[in-house]
Amino acid sequence: MIRDAALADREPVAAMLARAFADDPAMSYIFPDPRDRAKRLPRLFALLFDADAPGMRLITGDAEATTLWQRPGTPAPTLFDALRRAGPLLGALGLALPRAMRVGAALDEHAPPERHWYLHIAGVDPARQGKGLGGASIREGLARVAGDGLPAYLETATERNVGLYQSLGFEVTSEWHVPRGGPKFWSMLRPA
Repeated sequence: MIRDAALADREPVAAMLARAFADDPAMSYIFPDPRDRAKRLPRLFALLFDADAPGMRLITGDAEATTLWQRPGTPAPTLFDALRRAGPLLGALGLALPRAMRVGAALDEHAPPERHWYLHIAGVDPARQGKGLGGASIREGLARVAGDGLPAYLETATERNVGLYQSLGFEVTSEWHVPRGGPKFWSMLRPA
């Protein structure tokens, strides 16, 4: 069963996403030291959970899988928002801030110009991967946005995920690397 995430789901979702992304190429680039990554990822994913609240946050009943979606036309944070989040974000990223900013800038550069739903994060607890939970969560999100008549977009730095996303109707639109030795990404779009 897929449901909307509540505020009480914040910590379990952040902890699960930290496990799911422990070996992710982008997160490994941002946090090269595995111990530092394990310590910082729960804080980072808690902040991302909060930031995606205006969009759609879907989880399985026990937070074994989640998808965090951003609405079309989600505005860039204002200067006030950026300043308000600066302390927690710096606490989550620490010395990895320049690498995280490099990844973020590359993601922004490759986003499609047209209005779209953005599948920002999709993750499944490693102990439950391969059981269809991630696909079910993505399908639920796609069903909810289908009436908007807009495409859905995502990017992944994990090559083995490309086939899953293709099976859900996404098509690879480009392959690119984050500058300065960063990971390879696949940009993928699912037509409306």
